[in-house]
Amino acid sequence: MTKPISQTPSGSQAERVRQSLKRRYRKEMRFRAYGIAAIAVALFALVVLFADIIGKGYTGFLKTTVTLEVTFDSELMYLDDPTDAVALRNADYLAPLMAALKRQLPEVSGRQQERALKGLLSSYAASDLRDAVEADPSVMGTTRKMTFLASDDVDVFVKHRGDTSYSIKLSEQQQQWTLSLLERSVIETSFNDVFFSHGDSREPGNAGVLGAMVGSLLTMMVTLFLSFPIGVAAAIYLEEFAPQNRFTDFIEVNINNLAAVPSIIFGLLGLAIFINLFGMPRSVPVVGGLVLMLMTLPTIIISSRAAIKSVPPSIREAAEGIGASKMQVVLHHVLPLALPGMLTGSIIGMAQALGETAPLLLIGMVAFIVDVPSGFFDSATVLPVQIFLWAGSPELGFIERASAAIMVLLAFLISMNALAIWLRKRLERRW
Repeated sequence: MTKPISQTPSGSQAERVRQSLKRRYRKEMRFRAYGIAAIAVALFALVVLFADIIGKGYTGFLKTTVTLEVTFDSELMYLDDPTDAVALRNADYLAPLMAALKRQLPEVSGRQQERALKGLLSSYAASDLRDAVEADPSVMGTTRKMTFLASDDVDVFVKHRGDTSYSIKLSEQQQQWTLSLLERSVIETSFNDVFFSHGDSREPGNAGVLGAMVGSLLTMMVTLFLSFPIGVAAAIYLEEFAPQNRFTDFIEVNINNLAAVPSIIFGLLGLAIFINLFGMPRSVPVVGGLVLMLMTLPTIIISSRAAIKSVPPSIREAAEGIGASKMQVVLHHVLPLALPGMLTGSIIGMAQALGETAPLLLIGMVAFIVDVPSGFFDSATVLPVQIFLWAGSPELGFIERASAAIMVLLAFLISMNALAIWLRKRLERRW
C-alpha cells in the first residue's frame, strides 16, 4: 500500500527534487552547448567563405601596367596628317609601341621574338595610343611617357607566379622579359581603377563593373519607386480599410504564399507579361525593375502590415476621440509611427532583390554589355548577372574579377542591411 505524501520521509522527497533539478540543469546545459556549437559551425563556414572570396578576389583590385617612353613618329606610324579621320583610322599604332619595348629589351631580334614581345601588352594599348593622338594631334613628333595595361597572361604571371594552382601561359622567354621589366619598374602593379571605371570586356584586364553597378542602380530605382508606394498602400488598405470577408482572406493567403514562391517564377511571369504580351525590350532596367517589383511586393506588404499592427490602439482611439476621420487617423497618426518598420522591411526586400540573378536571366539581362547605360531603356546588366557571366569564363583573370565583384556586391548588401538596422534603432519607439 502506497504511503501518503505526508507520510513520505522529507529527506527522500528533497533528494528526488535535487535529482530532478540536476537533470533539468544538465538538459539546459546540453541545449546551450548545442546552440553554441551551431553558432560556431555557422561562423566557421562564414569565415571560410569570406576567406575564399577575399583570397581569390583581392587581386582583382590590382592591375598590371607597362610604362614606356613612346615616340610618336609619323613615318613609323604612316600618319602624315593627324587631323585627317581617314589617316587616323589607317595609321599603325602598334609600331611605336614595339619600338618602345625594344628600347627596354634590346636583345630582342627576329620576327618570332617580336611576336612574343607583342604578347606583353594588352590588345587595347594600340587603341590608347590612337585616343591620345585624336585628343591632342600636337603629340606627333614628340616622345612621351605613357602607361598601358599589360596582357592578361602577364597580369596572371605577375600576381600569381609561384602559385601552382594558377596556369602560367607565358613562355620561358616572356617570363624572363617580364621579370627583367619588373626589376626596372617598367612593369608595376597598382590599384585597379579600370575595374571601377569600365564596363564589361572580352579581355579580363579591361573588364570592369561600372556598367553593372549603374545597371543595378537603375533597376533598383525602378523597383523602389514602384514597390514601396504600392506595397504600403496595399498594407494600409488590408489592415485598416478592407472588410473581413472571404475575398480579403483569399488575398492575404495569396500574398503570404507569393513570399515563398521561387524567384525564377517571377522571371517567367515578367517574360510572359512585360516582354511577350506588352512587347517591352529585353535587357533594360525598366523590365528588370518591374520583375523585381513583383518579387519584393509580398515582402514589403507583410512587413508593412506588421509595422501597422505594432501601433498601439490607444493612438487610434485618441485621434478618433478628438474628431479625426478614419483617413486622418491613418495618414496623420498611424502611418508616421509605422513608417520606420515599413522602411526597414523595404530595405531588406531591396537587398534581397539586389542579389537576385535567376529572374533577370529570363528577361535577357545576361547580354554582353560593354557601354555604361545612361537611361532606363538602355541595354544593361546587373552585378549578380555580371558575376554569373565572369564565373563561367575559362580565363583566370575573369575568375578573380568575379570574386572581386562578389566583394563589391557583399559590400552593398551589408551596407543596406546596416542601414535597415540603423533606421530601426534610430526611429523606433517603445510603448
